[in-house]
Amino acid sequence: MASFLCYLMSTRLLFLIPLLHAIATSCFASRQPVLCHDDESSALLQFKQSFHWNLNSCFDPSDYPPKISSWKVEGVDTDCCSWDGVECNEETGHVIGLDLSFSCLYGSMLSNSSLFSLVHLRRLNLAYNDFNSSQIPSGFSRLSGLTYLNLSASSFSGQIPLNISVLSKLTSLDLSFNSELHLRSLQGLVFNLTSLKDLGLRYVQISSPVSEILGNLSCLRTIYLTGCGLHGEFPPGIFKLPNLQDLRVVYNPDLMGYLPEFYSSSLLKILSLAGTSFSGKLPDSIGNLNSLNELWIGDCNFSGHIPSSLGNLTQLIYLNLSGNSFVGQIPSSLSNLISLKYLDLSSRLVTSSNQSSLPWLGNLGKLTFLSFQGISLTMEIPLSLANLTQLRYLYMDGGKLRGPIPSWLANLTQLTVLALSFNFLEGPIPVAIFELKKLTLLNLYSNNLSGIVTLDMVLKPKYLASLLLSMNNISFLTSTNTNTSQNKFEVLGLASCNLRHFPDFLRDQDQLQWLDLSYNNIHGQIPKWVWNTSKETLLIVNFSHNFITGFDQHMDNFPWPQLQILDLRSNMLQALPQIPPPSTLVYLVADNMLRGEISPLICNISSLYSLDLSNNDFRGILPDCLSNFSRSLSILNFRGNNFHGIIPQLCEKGSRMKMIDLSQNQFQGVLPRSLSNCKMLKILNVGSNRLNDVFPSWLGTLPKLRVLILRENGFYGVVGSPTTIFASPELHILDLSYNKFTVTIINKGKETVYPKIKEVFKAIDLSSNKFNGKVSEFVGNLNGLQLLNLSNNNLTDHIPLSLGDLTTLESLDLSQNKLSGRIPWQLTQLTFLESFNVSHNQLTGLIPHGNQFDTFENGSFDGNLGLCGNPLSKKCENHEQAPLSSSGIKEVQDSWFHIEFDWKIILLGYVCGLIIGVVVGNFVTKKMQCWFVRT
Repeated sequence: MASFLCYLMSTRLLFLIPLLHAIATSCFASRQPVLCHDDESSALLQFKQSFHWNLNSCFDPSDYPPKISSWKVEGVDTDCCSWDGVECNEETGHVIGLDLSFSCLYGSMLSNSSLFSLVHLRRLNLAYNDFNSSQIPSGFSRLSGLTYLNLSASSFSGQIPLNISVLSKLTSLDLSFNSELHLRSLQGLVFNLTSLKDLGLRYVQISSPVSEILGNLSCLRTIYLTGCGLHGEFPPGIFKLPNLQDLRVVYNPDLMGYLPEFYSSSLLKILSLAGTSFSGKLPDSIGNLNSLNELWIGDCNFSGHIPSSLGNLTQLIYLNLSGNSFVGQIPSSLSNLISLKYLDLSSRLVTSSNQSSLPWLGNLGKLTFLSFQGISLTMEIPLSLANLTQLRYLYMDGGKLRGPIPSWLANLTQLTVLALSFNFLEGPIPVAIFELKKLTLLNLYSNNLSGIVTLDMVLKPKYLASLLLSMNNISFLTSTNTNTSQNKFEVLGLASCNLRHFPDFLRDQDQLQWLDLSYNNIHGQIPKWVWNTSKETLLIVNFSHNFITGFDQHMDNFPWPQLQILDLRSNMLQALPQIPPPSTLVYLVADNMLRGEISPLICNISSLYSLDLSNNDFRGILPDCLSNFSRSLSILNFRGNNFHGIIPQLCEKGSRMKMIDLSQNQFQGVLPRSLSNCKMLKILNVGSNRLNDVFPSWLGTLPKLRVLILRENGFYGVVGSPTTIFASPELHILDLSYNKFTVTIINKGKETVYPKIKEVFKAIDLSSNKFNGKVSEFVGNLNGLQLLNLSNNNLTDHIPLSLGDLTTLESLDLSQNKLSGRIPWQLTQLTFLESFNVSHNQLTGLIPHGNQFDTFENGSFDGNLGLCGNPLSKKCENHEQAPLSSSGIKEVQDSWFHIEFDWKIILLGYVCGLIIGVVVGNFVTKKMQCWFVRT
């Protein structure tokens, strides 16, 4: 029996030997490499030869030599499957993958490229090369097996061929960062890509709305549509895609939308809508997004309360709610977000004054970035910040913080940025703050800080590049024997720091970009060495509001060739340096003692945005070349000089001019008709000159004109009809006083030099002309009017009852006319009225009493023999005050007051300062803030 079994086993073994041999042979054969097909190897070599590559065409020098340099015709590595960036199918030898990203390729890609003969390709990555602004070839449609296509950041241009949509197997398509690419129809591109999981079109210009068809692509995981110029309504169904994990549509300011209700089944990890016009409230259901790691909705139009349900998102790492219009308190439930590293609640967020001391902040121990800019906290710097030992960036600007700067901030040893500007902080700056070794930016601008800061203190943080101590009560003390060569500043703000001379340590600075020494007590000339400071880097220089008399050297060329802003206002200069370089955007030398004529070389500053030479003693005529600025200049202020002659043609077609002030000079002739080209003009002031012209009704074609001042000139003739300048929808202030106009009915203006016109200031001044007739009842329709001056004319009839409807009126002057009848008792309803003058008319009856009328003195009513009652000594026989009847007042149908003026806000004298704030503010923001948004 045993022998039989042995026989049986040996017999079976004999049968197994051939089988085992076959298996072994097969396995051995499968291990043999399958070589690249000759036609595909040839196609790759042809593709290589169609491009150039060198170090200059690399995005990063470390990418050189590129992958493609290993492709060879002869030698050991002739098999294309072994070449860098090439992937082959192990069984067939066909090329199925090609990754030539960051390969320093330069040249145009053509539709007959040999690349398109690689029909077995599944994955193709050509990102980060330079295809020389060529179009994306239609030949990509021949690669029908593609599942992955990445052409991002490769300098393609033109229209995206819609035949890419035939690549129905695509799961990933990325054409991002080709800013010259255009797409006519997003729907036309993706409608057939039903397997698409990842779509990247960042900074591709898309001229169609976001198609609802995206909401039908159920496989989508990522959608990147950053900076595409999208418009219209964003389809809410996209938020509910079952597999969506990452949605980014940031920097599309015309893209509108709202957030729908969310469900806990959502897989969203990143939601980035920053810089769009999404609006509405944040739904409470946003707390259902359990997987959310990043929420970026800064600079949108969201409103309402911040939902406390945000505290449920315990996976959040980045949270940016800045730049919206939220109200109420910050919910303390945010204390649950213990994984947060980035929290930005800045800007228009409004909190109540009893916000407490933000104790919940102490729970967020992983925070590295915290910004509360613009939030009205009205508290001391909260002690809860002391727990945030990982914090690197702290922004609490403009928050109404009070009290001292606590010395315990120095325990936040990782701080690189500390920004506490525009608060009410007081007391000295703790010396310990300057022990923060990693500090790169310290911004304490505009507080109530006091005490002494020494140069040795600010030199302790070796990496401190931006220091802003301006607009406090600090005294900054320098030393001539301190070695400052190791500390390189980029931004230095020492305005209002009690400086008496130019700080000597500036000699060692060669990297400054912004230097502000304004509002100090610096006397005498600017030393020669100052002009050698940071010659190649300075962009912004502000020496205004000192006692500088001149310059210690003659300059053949201006020393700072990159300069963009030069502010020398309010000094004692009697001569100017050379004309600033062509790069200059803002040039301000107002309020000095400058004489002479303007050099025509000023017209070489081809990009000038703001030019202010006001309140000096410049003479001569203006150069005709000022019209060269027309397409760049926004603010032109020559007020208060002695220029004469004809005003040159200042505006060509396409002009961007917004403010022109030529007042208080000796200009003659007529207003240049080219002003009609200034379609963006908001303020025109030519008052107090010697102009001799008819009423400029043609200015009515300027759609944005808000302020027009023609006072004290020789303008004459009929003022015009409602279809002229008075039809301008933005007109706020009109001053035609002290001219020779004639008209039969009255309208607008006020004469006062306002250094800063209040936000809602609205005024009418038509005083000292030859206006006659009566004041129409329609004057009461000018809602929001604050000043009305119709004095020194020939107005007759009654004072309109409708003046009582101007409930915001603060000043009313009807003196020096021929008005008759009673003073309407309705005027006692004007509870804001501070100044009232009806003197030297023909008014009769009892002076009304009550409210503001009880505060006016005799001078308001002098020269009206028929008036009686307080404050006059003349008593009335009948003390009864009867309302003035409105019968007999016939409304003139073509009255100017039929026009519905849109009274809006206006900044007049403050415009120059405003533009400086905008330009400098943008610069400082880039230097001071780590704006990090998921794009």
